Amino acid sequence: MKNPNTFKSIISKINKFVLTVLLAITIFSISVSTVFAADRSDPDILRVAILPDENASELIKQNKKLQDYLEDRLGKEIELVVTTDYSSMIEAMRFNRLELAYFGPSSYVMAKQKSEIECFAAQMKKGSIVYRSVIIANKKNNINKIEDIRGTNMAFGDPASTSSHLMPRAHLLSNANLDIDDYTPHYLGAHDAVAMNVQNGNADAGGLSKKIFEHLVERNIISLEKVKVIAVSEPFPNYPWTMQSYLNPELKEKIKTAFYEIDDPEITKPLKADGFLPVTDSDYDIVRDTRTLLGMD
Repeated sequence: MKNPNTFKSIISKINKFVLTVLLAITIFSISVSTVFAADRSDPDILRVAILPDENASELIKQNKKLQDYLEDRLGKEIELVVTTDYSSMIEAMRFNRLELAYFGPSSYVMAKQKSEIECFAAQMKKGSIVYRSVIIANKKNNINKIEDIRGTNMAFGDPASTSSHLMPRAHLLSNANLDIDDYTPHYLGAHDAVAMNVQNGNADAGGLSKKIFEHLVERNIISLEKVKVIAVSEPFPNYPWTMQSYLNPELKEKIKTAFYEIDDPEITKPLKADGFLPVTDSDYDIVRDTRTLLGMD
């Protein structure tokens, strides 16, 4: 029979080995976490999301100049991202799969509820950082004012969109007492899809961004011989650029300055802007109030 002390000695050595391994794992985990945190705050690649309000491949192509400009100003590789919809963009920001994102006002408010993000610049057009949506109708239909939308098919963009959902819905409710049950809503995802479906007669009326509608008309995608504007909304604060709060303060300042100093029309035009001006979170309280009015929060 073996000496019991031998077993005690073996067990003691095993325990020491296990403790040593656990300690090494703990130290390694802390080290990796520290390195990851440092890299995350000042990454070599910045993933920059463009608002998914039109065709994705077209948006990437249109914003190549923005990509080149940011790479030059920030000294980092820029990866442009167009998510499938607003919700996936919100989730990508929430789970740190993006460093910067160009949100609509309503989707920004939703993202802010779930993420530690900061808005820092808003789209500026003709010196203003507010914008409007329009409600359009097919000219062949007997819709001449918003009251005529009752009982018809109403097209919206993404449910999280400000100018192709929140603002048109609020305008219909406030000015014609038409709530979501007074017409049949159809969510088509993108602003251009709303305009095209109204023009083709698949929807009687629709809501979208005024500037995007005008852009589609300028490009002869939408014809004013087939579509008419029947209402223009009240002004709302414009699309905000946002960044992750965990980014290095020095990098944050470089990002802000880069956006405030954009003055190349080839960069600003695809973003439907003349430039970008400073903005703060409180500027979007009106969006929060409107979402509450519509029972969306």
